[in-house]
Amino acid sequence: MNSAIILAAGISQRMGAVKPLLDWGGQPLVRYDIEQLWEAGADEVIVVLGYRADDVSRQLRGIPCRIMFNPRYQLGRAGSLRIGAKAANRDADRILVQDVDQPRPASFLRTLYEAHNPEADYTIPVHSGRHGHPVVVAGRLREELMRADDAAEGLRGILRAHQDRHTEVDAGDLLDLTFNTPEEYQAARDRFFAAVR
Repeated sequence: MNSAIILAAGISQRMGAVKPLLDWGGQPLVRYDIEQLWEAGADEVIVVLGYRADDVSRQLRGIPCRIMFNPRYQLGRAGSLRIGAKAANRDADRILVQDVDQPRPASFLRTLYEAHNPEADYTIPVHSGRHGHPVVVAGRLREELMRADDAAEGLRGILRAHQDRHTEVDAGDLLDLTFNTPEEYQAARDRFFAAVR
């Protein structure tokens, strides 16, 4: 079973806009992310909201997903990861963890799911020796995700503890497709849609 968690609770301070609601190919970014995950073979999609949760959830009406709320979203990403992991099906074999500002096409997400070796603790994109996101974590690590702590570097700390048992997938230019400012958003959008045409 393939689970997916989208972390979309942050304030997006440097962006100056609500990231999940940014336009991505004519629809809100978070809707794009959800649709691509379903197309990639996810059996459930969990979206963790926080900042402007009401505005974002309104845009998700009619979209199949499970919405969770992180009331302490200002305190860091680990809280959202804990909430998402707790909501994930305990029988999930693979749990894909994706930040809302990491849009990836379904073809790549499907490759990540399919590349995950049952013997591996996680599968991670890589390009030119650098690791990136999103990450597929083995379902057996769900309880570790439920204990993620920002003081221990959240997901990064969990991956570090299991780095001897991971699989890598070449992400090419998609590895750098993330954004925190309006300028980075515009550049990422231009590059992404030029690449997927």
